[in-house]
Amino acid sequence: MPSSLLWAVDVYGRVYTLSTAGQCWELCKDAHLEFKRLTSVQQCCWGIAGDHQVYLYVHSSDVPIRYQEETYENQRWNPVDRFCEKLLPSDRWQWSDVTGLKHQPLDSFRLPSEHWEWEADWYVDENIDGEPTEKGGWTYAIDFPATYTKDKKWNSCVRRRRWIRYRRYKSRDTWAKIPSQDDGPLPDPFSDISAGGWEITDEPRGRLSLWAVSLQGKMWYREGIHHHNPEGSMWTEVTTPGEVVQISCGPSDLVWAVLWEGQLLVREGISRENPKGSSWVVVDSPSTEVGAIHVAVGINVVWAVTKDRKVWFRRGINSHNPCGTGWIGMVGEMVMVNVGLNDQVWGISCEDRAVYIRQGVTSSELSGKTWRAIAVARDDDRSRSGSANSLASAGCFFSGEVRVQSQSSVMNDAESSSETERSQAAQSTSPTHADAMKRRIPKVTSDSFISELVSDKERKPGRDGRDGPTPSIQEDGAPQEQASADQETSVELFPQSSGQQGARDPKWSNVDLEEAQPPLPAAASDTTETSSLSSVATYNLGMEEQYGVDEHPLWAWVSGGGCAVDSHTHLNWFSASTGVSSSVQSMSLSITPAQTAAWRKQIFEQLSERSKREMENFKHYEQAIEQSVWVKKGNMQWWRDWKPNKWIDVRFALEQFSGSDGNRDGILFIYYTFNDEKKYLHAFINEITVLVPVLNDTKHTFAIYTPERTKQRWPIRLTAATEQEMHDWLALLNLSCCDSRGIHGAPCKQAIWSTTCKGDIYVCEPAPNLEAVPYPLPCDQMFWRQIGGHLRLVESNSLGIVWGIGYDHTAWVYTGGYGGGFSQGLGSSTDNIHTQTDVKSIYIYENQRWNPVTGYSSRGLPTDRYMWSDVSGLQECTKASTKPPSPQWTWVSDWCIDYNTSGGTDREGWQYAADFPATYHGYKTMKDFVRRRRWARKCKITTTGPWLEVPPIALWDLTILPCSSQSSVEEVSLWGISNKGDVLCRIGVTQQSPAGTSWLHVGTDQPFKSISIGGGYQVWAIARDGSTFYRGSVSAQNPAGDCWYHIPSPPRQKLKQVSVGRTSVYVVDENSNLWYRQGLTPSYPQGSSWEHISNNVRRVSVGPLDQVWIIADKVQGSHSLSCGTVCHRVGVQPMEPKGQSWDYGIGGGWEHITIRGNSQEAPRIVMPVPAENTLEKKGRVAEEGGEGGGRTASISSVLCIKEEELNGNAVSC
Repeated sequence: MPSSLLWAVDVYGRVYTLSTAGQCWELCKDAHLEFKRLTSVQQCCWGIAGDHQVYLYVHSSDVPIRYQEETYENQRWNPVDRFCEKLLPSDRWQWSDVTGLKHQPLDSFRLPSEHWEWEADWYVDENIDGEPTEKGGWTYAIDFPATYTKDKKWNSCVRRRRWIRYRRYKSRDTWAKIPSQDDGPLPDPFSDISAGGWEITDEPRGRLSLWAVSLQGKMWYREGIHHHNPEGSMWTEVTTPGEVVQISCGPSDLVWAVLWEGQLLVREGISRENPKGSSWVVVDSPSTEVGAIHVAVGINVVWAVTKDRKVWFRRGINSHNPCGTGWIGMVGEMVMVNVGLNDQVWGISCEDRAVYIRQGVTSSELSGKTWRAIAVARDDDRSRSGSANSLASAGCFFSGEVRVQSQSSVMNDAESSSETERSQAAQSTSPTHADAMKRRIPKVTSDSFISELVSDKERKPGRDGRDGPTPSIQEDGAPQEQASADQETSVELFPQSSGQQGARDPKWSNVDLEEAQPPLPAAASDTTETSSLSSVATYNLGMEEQYGVDEHPLWAWVSGGGCAVDSHTHLNWFSASTGVSSSVQSMSLSITPAQTAAWRKQIFEQLSERSKREMENFKHYEQAIEQSVWVKKGNMQWWRDWKPNKWIDVRFALEQFSGSDGNRDGILFIYYTFNDEKKYLHAFINEITVLVPVLNDTKHTFAIYTPERTKQRWPIRLTAATEQEMHDWLALLNLSCCDSRGIHGAPCKQAIWSTTCKGDIYVCEPAPNLEAVPYPLPCDQMFWRQIGGHLRLVESNSLGIVWGIGYDHTAWVYTGGYGGGFSQGLGSSTDNIHTQTDVKSIYIYENQRWNPVTGYSSRGLPTDRYMWSDVSGLQECTKASTKPPSPQWTWVSDWCIDYNTSGGTDREGWQYAADFPATYHGYKTMKDFVRRRRWARKCKITTTGPWLEVPPIALWDLTILPCSSQSSVEEVSLWGISNKGDVLCRIGVTQQSPAGTSWLHVGTDQPFKSISIGGGYQVWAIARDGSTFYRGSVSAQNPAGDCWYHIPSPPRQKLKQVSVGRTSVYVVDENSNLWYRQGLTPSYPQGSSWEHISNNVRRVSVGPLDQVWIIADKVQGSHSLSCGTVCHRVGVQPMEPKGQSWDYGIGGGWEHITIRGNSQEAPRIVMPVPAENTLEKKGRVAEEGGEGGGRTASISSVLCIKEEELNGNAVSC
């Protein structure tokens, strides 16, 4: 889990952050700003400063925030001027939006605020639907509006072209003031703010809800906040049934607020279409005697604080009942509480003003178990140098404007020594007096209501023209009389120096934030002031440091909306570092990983030399080899090979033995009964090629492949009684297979990596003859072993640099370990194994048919698919019956409509078609009689493996420069595509530091989805519209290149994936066709044309020696077709780069493979050309138009076969 930040404000208005990977509070930048409130999310933080203005702090990132502005230039043809800007009166504007209804000339576009800047000037978009247009970017049509094409026809009377310009958000890692509204009434000064809503049901990715409360009790909502526009667009008022003093917005659709009278409001009707909600529901205060002053909400929790500082938990909260059912009193007294990610809770204690975290909060126990104080130092505690900045921030009041620290507030030496003497005097006071002062420390309140009361309590006699007593709040049970008697001294932190009335410490003060008042001397405090909701308590101390060496800060506000922790997260927040421990820590941090690796290597070499030296005298002794037999037995169920196929009870035995040569081998036996006759089948351990766990929500199944069963696409399938038993058997069998083949330790740098459609990771040690000509090693004899972890794709190179991407788009880097997952503790390395999590979505489809009586309904024809089904419609999948993929997965969300379905949807998520199945579109026509919509639910898996997360950018695709194992490349080129489509280049990737240091953004005109870098730094990429691009001038000295060149795609095809080798470029289109780029030369690296190679291809990988491997669909087996099969292109030579035929390996259920780490040159043997029938094998894909199972097939139609039922996969796709 990457580090995230906890935000907090101390009583002086200074903002601090605490990293989940850190051990100290770090002062935020722009320390001259003083804040009252903060609300944070993972990507940014919002705050209200002392001038009541809203500020935004956006974290820096390697990916810029860009927004595309576009406008269309329209022209009409006439016989005199041809195409020109002279349009008919009924036509659209010459410069307009895409609809033609809005006038948009180029000079009408303005930057929304000073925090934006233009990247470049306007330019013409010369691409339409993935294909380049003629020069000038014009598209033609008969009239406005119509369907536009890139070709000019005889009846083309109008044309248009799109102009594009990008603007970039530049104010990052700094507080940016949100501009005032240009139109409409300006919002009142704000007193509270809350951000959330990024997980609102069906909310588009990147959206954010921001709620605010003004000093007059009005509520406001910020429109238009998303990842392309972090500032939002405008404030709109939301009506409330009363005056609001505080508000809290959760990550999903929970919004609660506190009324002035102490009651609570709950917002209902929040949805994707209406994120502001529709109505309010009033909820009574937890206590009948005192009202609520503070509320905090999460995903499924609501916490509240009443005026007597008691903490309450609301039970019964869920998406269907946002009001809950009742209140539960919790232990502890808090000033305020805040709920963050994973419903974790933070609070500020009433007693010591420290930040506390609620421990034991889990999905099953949302209320947690106990409060624990966060005890860490501040970064400025380590270096107290008496800087002017510390003094200036200490002496500032909250005023009507944000003031920069003044140099005039720096103390001289005499004043400093005076302050030191007073500090020593304070430390020498009696314990009784110290306790009394501790009780009298004024408490910064969490809302304006209590601020008012504290303000009244501390008001001097005669203030506001009144001498009578004012209301006060009892603190820690102090009597009312004592509070009144100590009114004059209760705000002092230190005793006064005798005879120095002018040097006495300033008091706990209230400053009206509506008026911009300059700093005044102490005598000016007698001027008339008006207490209002704008008043807030703060300290004004004229000394260098506000806190002593051993004192923790006094906190006023905390926000954990962007802090990702859970009950299993290891935090270093609970032990303050001493001087010795800090020095030791700094010493340990100075040791780099490279130094540690060098020391380990040196120690290993010394031990090896010692062992060799000590064993020299015993070489002539005969080595003792123990020849033993070891047997492990168990009861399982076996999926019978013959029809009717069913699960039958069997006895399972593994017999292992050690031979005279010291090698270990074994045999698997499966004993079963058929027709009252005892039989068995067996498999030699050294013949097993792969062990595959099969995810199932009812059975704990795994499959065993051998070369013969790989040809048949019919493995041995066994199921254990429990998940743990299955994992134990898999770990033991995997270790036995590795022992029999002499494979131990981490994979070699030349290894072939692959992933299944279930996210399992497999690796194969390539044999030298894998690419031999003319007799390569058959693919069905390759041994695959599983590596712990869960990934969607893996990429590698021959230097041992391996990266992967999870289903949640998280990037991971290989640490060099092995094992993990089910092999933890057996055949697994103890080092470099880390916890890994992944999140994926499970989809089901709701289908409906139209009839004249009821319209669209769930009543279909008898021949229709299930009304709740999978994507094929052949399996019934309802919300209640759909389970996570396996017991390892847990649900982390509810079912929601998926609006990101391919082809688009309408406002309710429906897609329409003429019949099932057909091509679906997101709008209804007269011929559409059926419709469907996709529902999604997220589930999460937690496992272990040799992977470390590379935060913070989520990736969609990546590629690593292929090179030889003897390459002397200092820095390896690694490119990636973010989940938003941005192209990135990783800086600092080396063998010693495979994770690299940072990302370099490479500008593009549109989002991309696939990228690949080959030999000679050839970079090819595919955009989301299916168009192909080549990056020019990429080199080791210029890793990002200069510009993109548009490459025409194959006719009428949209591409989806590209892979580049040493001299070859292959692409796969959306119709699963494989294409080869012809004509590539060093002088013309873009090539000349595309040649079709094969069909039914899911993914392709081209290696550093131009090897070609694919994941193929619809491969013929003995029982049925197999999806997701690993295939190798044989016959690839420099003179024949397209190869000759396919060799089929493990499958089905495979999703991804990378051959880009294998740079072993195959031995060249000159032999006669074999006869055609030499390579023939049964169980292969039939050639197009033929019925045989011949292995040799034509280039263009290798994998084309008849559709059959796909039921023979061990790991179904």
